[in-house]
Amino acid sequence: MKILLTGGAGYIASHTCVELAQAGHEPVIVDNYVNSCPEAIRRVEQIIGRPVPHYEADVSDRAAMDRIFEENAFDCVIHFAGLKAVGESVAQPLRYYRNNLDTTLTLCETMQAHGVKRLVFSSSATVYGNLPTVPYREDMTSAGCTNPYGWTKFMIEKILEGQSTADHEWSVVLLRYFNPIGAHESGLIGEDPAGIPNNLMPYVAKVAVGELEKLSIFGNDYPTPDGTGVRDYIHVVDLARGHVLACDYAASHEGCEIINLGTGHGYSVLDLVQTFIRVNHVDVPYVIAPRRPGDIAENWADPTKARALLGWQAEKTLEDMCRDTFRFQQKNPKGYRG
Repeated sequence: MKILLTGGAGYIASHTCVELAQAGHEPVIVDNYVNSCPEAIRRVEQIIGRPVPHYEADVSDRAAMDRIFEENAFDCVIHFAGLKAVGESVAQPLRYYRNNLDTTLTLCETMQAHGVKRLVFSSSATVYGNLPTVPYREDMTSAGCTNPYGWTKFMIEKILEGQSTADHEWSVVLLRYFNPIGAHESGLIGEDPAGIPNNLMPYVAKVAVGELEKLSIFGNDYPTPDGTGVRDYIHVVDLARGHVLACDYAASHEGCEIINLGTGHGYSVLDLVQTFIRVNHVDVPYVIAPRRPGDIAENWADPTKARALLGWQAEKTLEDMCRDTFRFQQKNPKGYRG
């Protein structure tokens, strides 16, 4: 299949591009590089040994998207494009709603106009909100999102569900994934946030190599075994494999399916930090800071549906995630821009 990846130079998307190519598909990338870097595409090409067609454009630009669809006969789209930092979304809600909803609406209108009706959407476990019981299952009703980023994912899911109901030729897979970390085993691609990282693992890695002084752990008074937040950390390569299988599923089914991608295990922030220190033989100084707005105590996935519908399950361990992250950080101390 020829598959368009919106936001295709990003962290999860670049790894998905590798897995798609290695599975025999033809990935095409569109990205405006607001939160990514063209170097990631060059690294992907180095891994797979061939060029990847790519366009520099904003997915909310209808004219640009029409040109891309006119030049390519796409079988499926994976929609990654969007702003994704929880804390930033709390501080800049209008920017998040405008960007994430506009890109999705423009993409769907373009797809409809060009007769492309298979879509895999990069959603998030944040749509569940702060549910009282774990693990989270796809049939659970949202408790209400705790931040604007989560609400944009929730709203986009509703938009896509509505479209697939109105036009039965649409096949939509909503992938709710939990906390992606890790990097490709080559060390060529990984998470490369611009500026100070918003997510835990890249911050840990930067402290470990001395680029940042210390890690701030936001809250140690949650109702969890060690007081720190508990999350379902999933290796980005496992997550990428899930997207490949979701495209295959979308090609043979109609309607809309919600599918969790997670390991089914929760690890605390301190679990992750201590595992990182142990497997990489480094020190990671940390301090306890106040809780961040929008964070919740714990969440992890029930991945049963992914096994049943996609034949997918996570294979890599927390040790793999920590080891691969540190390898990327050591090889790329300044990221793609270094």
